[in-house]
Amino acid sequence: MDVVHKRRAVAYWLLAGVFMIIIQTLLGGITRLTGSGLSITQWKPIMGALPPMNDKEWQEAFNGYKQIGQYKYLNSDFTLSDFQFIFFWEWFHRLWARMLGVVFAIGFIYFFIKKYFDKNMVVPFVVLFILGGLQGLIGWVMVSSGLNDSHLYVDHIKLAIHFLSAMLLACYTLWFALQLLVNPDRRITNTSLHNLTIGVICLLSVQLLYGAFMAGLHAGITAPTWPSINGMWLPASLGNGNITGDKINVQFIHRGLAYLLLLLLIVWFMKVHKADSTKRSLLATTGKWPMLLVALQVLLGIFTVISAPYIQFGKFGRYQLLAELHQLVAMFLLMSLLVNLYVVRKAGKTDSTVF
Repeated sequence: MDVVHKRRAVAYWLLAGVFMIIIQTLLGGITRLTGSGLSITQWKPIMGALPPMNDKEWQEAFNGYKQIGQYKYLNSDFTLSDFQFIFFWEWFHRLWARMLGVVFAIGFIYFFIKKYFDKNMVVPFVVLFILGGLQGLIGWVMVSSGLNDSHLYVDHIKLAIHFLSAMLLACYTLWFALQLLVNPDRRITNTSLHNLTIGVICLLSVQLLYGAFMAGLHAGITAPTWPSINGMWLPASLGNGNITGDKINVQFIHRGLAYLLLLLLIVWFMKVHKADSTKRSLLATTGKWPMLLVALQVLLGIFTVISAPYIQFGKFGRYQLLAELHQLVAMFLLMSLLVNLYVVRKAGKTDSTVF
């Protein structure tokens, strides 16, 4: 098999990893929306792959959950059946993470034995291994923040770090795959558009951070109105200066960033339209997606907020479905912008598989 086919095979394997990371993140969203994240009170990387196998083990797991504040002050009416429901989602979330590690390990061993790798891939693979390990560690640190007698949920700052680290892992993997898959002739050079794309990605990253704050604080239900926030255009709570922990302030900033991102992407799209007059590069295709996705993202955000009064805690209903779609489109938007960042390189940048 020639070098091109070998690189393409590795790239497809990496893209499968990106897909699995997106699924993993969505499972994390379901875990949060169903209040399942604190149901497993122990971290067992190996033995934890198996759920409780008999009544005694189920009761022991339930007793562990009864020791934390979420059960005592929020779910004290839970039966074993209720507990098993939330346990499933957290267990499946962790199981998928293990499966992701297995897919990576098997693929790495196979391609290594078959000599598909070249020396330029060594550093990226080392970084991927480190990022994957850190993601698991950050996840447990996040869960641990809620396993006590005083908190009902995990710390929203740590939840945001966990989410953003997952996005970093997905983006790094996608970039690696693009370097192996995309023909250099399909790229264009445009420093101005390249820099603007970086700016949009930075703004989107802050938006994603505040989206995670929204999720961790359950801030959506505090102002289920649009376009105003509970009848206000500028919430009085802005005066307290708390922009990371006040639920109304967080929602106000999250909305404001969404509008700003929409306007900036309109400008970006206009520049894309002028950037490739030949229409022979990938930009002719990839440049269309961010605008479509951000429009859909804004609409989903609005519908998610106004559906908050219909929320049913512990169940997966209309609000949870919209929130999951909102998160999914946000990830697609980030990935689409990253693809465009790769397609539009800045002047003087050479093609390489080294990050």
